[in-house]
Amino acid sequence: MSKLDRIDSKIIAVLQSDGRITLQELADKVGLSPTPCARRLRMMEDEGIIKGYAAVIDQAKIGLPVSAFASIKLERQREEYLDRFAQTVSKWPEVVDCYLMTGQYDYLMRVVVADLAAYEAFLKTKLTRLEGVASIETSFALGQTKRSEVLPLP
Repeated sequence: MSKLDRIDSKIIAVLQSDGRITLQELADKVGLSPTPCARRLRMMEDEGIIKGYAAVIDQAKIGLPVSAFASIKLERQREEYLDRFAQTVSKWPEVVDCYLMTGQYDYLMRVVVADLAAYEAFLKTKLTRLEGVASIETSFALGQTKRSEVLPLP
C-alpha cells in the first residue's frame, strides 16, 4: 500500500480515537461493509502502518508520576556507538521514548519513574554506566499540557 486513500485515512482516524471499536462499528463509520473493511485493516497491519493496539494508561495513577527528559551526548557519533546506545536503551523499561536528534545532543529520552530516588538509581546503575556517554542533562516535567497518540492525518 503505497498511498492511503480517503477510506484508509478514515479507518486510521477512527482507530486513533477508539482502538477498541468493533469491526462492524468501524465499517459503519467509514462507509464499508465488514469484509472489505477487515481486508483494508489487515493490509495496513501487514504493511506496518498500524503497528499495534494499546491502552493509554495514566502514569501517575499507577505510581509513576515522574517524567524526566534526558538529553544525551555521546563521545563519538559513529554508527556503531549510535547503534549500541539505541540497542541498550531499548531494553530499559523506564525509557518510554527515545529519539536520535540533530543539534547539541545526540539523543533525547523520556524516562518514567516513581520518584527522584528512582531516577537517581536509573542514572547511576544504567545510564552513566553505558560506554560512550559523554554527557547527560536532565529536565523534569512539572506537568503535562498535552499528550496524544493521534497523528494529524492529511
